[in-house]
Amino acid sequence: MVELSVIKDKILADQRLSREEGLALMTSNEILALGELADIVRKRKVSDHAYFNLNLNINYTNICISKCPLCAFSKDLDDGYLLSLEEIEQKVHYGLDLGIKEFHIVGGLHPKLNLSYYEEMLRRIKKISSSIFLQAFTATEIDYISKAFSLEGTLKRLKEAGLDSIPGGGAEIFSQRVRQIISPNKISGKRWLEVMETAHKLGLGSNATMLYGHIETAEERVDHILQLRELQDRTEGFLAFVPLAFHPQNTNLSYCKGSSAVDDLRVFAVSRLLLDNITHIKGLWMYLGEKLVEVALSFGVDDIGGTGFEEKIVHSAGAQTPSEISKTKLTRIIKNAGRIPMEVNSAYQAKN
Repeated sequence: MVELSVIKDKILADQRLSREEGLALMTSNEILALGELADIVRKRKVSDHAYFNLNLNINYTNICISKCPLCAFSKDLDDGYLLSLEEIEQKVHYGLDLGIKEFHIVGGLHPKLNLSYYEEMLRRIKKISSSIFLQAFTATEIDYISKAFSLEGTLKRLKEAGLDSIPGGGAEIFSQRVRQIISPNKISGKRWLEVMETAHKLGLGSNATMLYGHIETAEERVDHILQLRELQDRTEGFLAFVPLAFHPQNTNLSYCKGSSAVDDLRVFAVSRLLLDNITHIKGLWMYLGEKLVEVALSFGVDDIGGTGFEEKIVHSAGAQTPSEISKTKLTRIIKNAGRIPMEVNSAYQAKN
């Protein structure tokens, strides 16, 4: 096993780490040392800034054909919901009344929707206010929407309708072994990467995620991160990497114990150290809780997420955190960690 001192020397010299070195870090119990190294790299990337945004979530449907064992949100056609375009417009007006200009839109794979529904949704929202920032539709949704068209053609039409960036959901763990158990009907890891590469080439930035704390191994975590690093080398399209701690409650994987706080901090630190070509590491307060996310800001994290108004998916799976948070509280968390709060949109553009 590679010595941590050797890895430290490479980090101080700003050299790329290998898979073997990443695995040594992902299995290390020297948590404080990992945090120290990750903090060095964080400061090199973003100085002492820490980012947040004001956003409202619109989960337009919970009807989904995938029926992933990891999901507690999806429903069948008979007992789920689908928001009308008018209802979505109402939610946007509600958000604007709160001073929010960024909306995160994701939902299930609804068997009766087509591309025109998504295009019209985006157009209507942008018609309300052209200054709205829309981060919408996971790679899984985009792949599903594109079944009747080409992937590139679908992405072009969504972009023309008003799509600004793509969230990172659906990545889970790229390992096919794991996906066969936790999300057997979802697109493969390879296809997820293909969707993102196509989006990046069209000028659509995206986030990338990794769902951890279920049945994956340390090797599978590292391989997932390195595949993202490889794609980023080609496209430079990932805006942020977002590790997501699995919440097993209310899912068909409730036998999984989930991650510990120590494991959470390890994943964030290692992600920062391996992903030398992605500027931002996002630790969502909604997944971690307000206290742990404050600590995570010293373990490589430089973004704690947004206000999260009306978030439903992680709370369906048993998240015990509040469903939303105020700007005042977000800035307090950041300041308590000794960082400088920066309000931005998901493309890291400063508030107008």
